[in-house]
Amino acid sequence: MTQQVPLYIDGEFVQSKTDKWIDVTNPATQEVIAKAPCATQEEMEAAVASAKKAFLTWKETPVSERARVMMRYQALLKEHHDEIAEILASETGKTFDDAKGDVWRGIEVVEHAANIPSLVMGETVENVARGIDTYSYTQPLGVCAGITPFNFPAMIPLWMFPLAIACGNTFILKPSEQDPLTPTRLVELFEQAGAPKGVLQVIHGAKDQVDFILDEPAVRAISFVGSVPVGQYIYRRGTENMKRVQAFAGAKNHCVIMPDANKSQVISNLVGASVGAAGQRCMAISVAVFVGAAKEWIPEIAAELKKVRPGAWNDKDAAYGPLISPQAKQRVENFIKQGQAEGASLLVDGRDCQVEGFPNGNWVGPTMFSDVTTDMEIYKNEIFGPVLCATSTETLEEAIALVNANPYGNGTSIFTASGAAGRKYQHEVEVGQVGINIPIPVPLPFFSFTGWKGSFFGDLHAYGKQAVRFYSETKTITARWFESDIADASGPNMTIHLK
Repeated sequence: MTQQVPLYIDGEFVQSKTDKWIDVTNPATQEVIAKAPCATQEEMEAAVASAKKAFLTWKETPVSERARVMMRYQALLKEHHDEIAEILASETGKTFDDAKGDVWRGIEVVEHAANIPSLVMGETVENVARGIDTYSYTQPLGVCAGITPFNFPAMIPLWMFPLAIACGNTFILKPSEQDPLTPTRLVELFEQAGAPKGVLQVIHGAKDQVDFILDEPAVRAISFVGSVPVGQYIYRRGTENMKRVQAFAGAKNHCVIMPDANKSQVISNLVGASVGAAGQRCMAISVAVFVGAAKEWIPEIAAELKKVRPGAWNDKDAAYGPLISPQAKQRVENFIKQGQAEGASLLVDGRDCQVEGFPNGNWVGPTMFSDVTTDMEIYKNEIFGPVLCATSTETLEEAIALVNANPYGNGTSIFTASGAAGRKYQHEVEVGQVGINIPIPVPLPFFSFTGWKGSFFGDLHAYGKQAVRFYSETKTITARWFESDIADASGPNMTIHLK
């Protein structure tokens, strides 16, 4: 009998009484490996009631005790690291190394949550007026919720609930229905770490379950990661219900290549950053902007991309796995067809990709277009597949203008030997995260993750021009390459900055 994924309500794993189930399939074979329930109204209400009750005592739990739960949790996650990665690989199709990276980046956030006492300190000033002292305290909000995507089923849930719970909140997690087995294992280990009954609930489902979270008055704050249309919907509906909402959405990340850059470094980094994880990550480099003579390197990059081979999760020689679903594969192939119709030069065609032994997998091989213009659909949309679009400009100024005109602002990078060019790009580009001579500039947990423009809906939109000025003065610049997306629980009450 196919495994039925349980709900986690009031400290217990329970089988849903729903009559609506969603197939969880292996993307390399289409085999149904589990069924995820669409939680009923009664089950969701029970989860909320448990979270509300638990909050009354959890918020009074000493912060050092909350930190110890996270210490035990990170130890268990490390102990079971490879086991979790194998579960993750089997339901997402990621290679084993990629899956291990997914788990490890989540562990790093839990380690950060274990430092919560120093993160939630308040402030005090004596004699703000004669004989009057002022104190401020950082306090939890209450019941919070997270809605997570398929592409990082360990890392992104671990961005959310450990930090929120460490801050004294209780949490309702609605993971992706496409790969719920990994979050289930994360919750089992959280329970083993000594998490009190009720501080974490897990419900499964689709739009109806998301709408419940958005409308439920007891849910005070929501974090989301996913596509632009869904992110906009969640932000609008959640804020209409007077909730704190932060929604990280789509991206179209540009990599600018100057002619003085190290060519071998550019080629190696660009290949991995564009097709790694089958391009199913918000920080993938999907547009390469070649400045001046650097465009002469395009044929060599195409030649290297042709050598990249996808495969099953346990194939040690595979560079990446299949796309998550047949629908995702069809969407990517439709974009490739459209790119040709729009006049882009298809240098590498990943359609009709075959992997021996897995004829039914959602395979798309490395794909590369050149001569891409900004009016093409393959440029304007996040393809979310192993597709690299190449374009060119004559000057760095033109490259910066091109990037700034794009509606997204998640991450970007520049490859150059010039410190002046690197600094100019860092200061003038209108993107939240900037890398210099690294392909994917993602910070560790003790920095914020700062998507801009159409890549993020949250306090940036809520506070308007003041927030634009603030964020423009506090870009995240990181000097190393980490394939993770980070949460930060700093600030008054509970604020989680998410991808």
